[in-house]
Amino acid sequence: MVFDTILKYLEGNSIVGLIVLIFLSFYFMIVFGVFLYRYFYLSAWISREKKSLRSLFKDSKISETSVLNRCKSNKGYLSKEVLEACKSAAVREATIGLTILSIIASTAPFIGLFGTVIGILEAFAEFANETRVSLNIIAPVISEALVATAAGIFVAIPAYSFHLTLKRKSYELFTYLQNQIDIIISQQEVK
Repeated sequence: MVFDTILKYLEGNSIVGLIVLIFLSFYFMIVFGVFLYRYFYLSAWISREKKSLRSLFKDSKISETSVLNRCKSNKGYLSKEVLEACKSAAVREATIGLTILSIIASTAPFIGLFGTVIGILEAFAEFANETRVSLNIIAPVISEALVATAAGIFVAIPAYSFHLTLKRKSYELFTYLQNQIDIIISQQEVK
């Protein structure tokens, strides 16, 4: 029943409306793909950095799994500048995907609105030859055109929410890295 309603809607839709809905469908898949991949990737990375922070407290050693371990020189010494550069590289890597989500969150409603405007213009063009048009005829056409705006908003809300979630995860990772850097530098100053 729902499938029949969707097919009926798609058959009555214009080519521009279909293109808008297909485009928003791709946006929707990209949003969830980016979010799921980055969320689990960042969660695993945060877990490793959390363990490394505990290891620093416990053994005064950087964990082998920490991203900061890659920055060590041959002598095992880490300067503040090298650690900061390493942290900057890690933050850049952690925030990959945020731009895509923010672009989709900000453009999806406008793409949906574009589909609605085209749908309304086409509806008025059809009614131009009619001498009398009532609300009973206009209302269904306008409501069908508004589906594109609803689809745009439907895509934008998770994109924005996921953007904020990943931004928070990136900040959490940044905090663990900064804590480790502070401990490493303070340990080196003591020696």
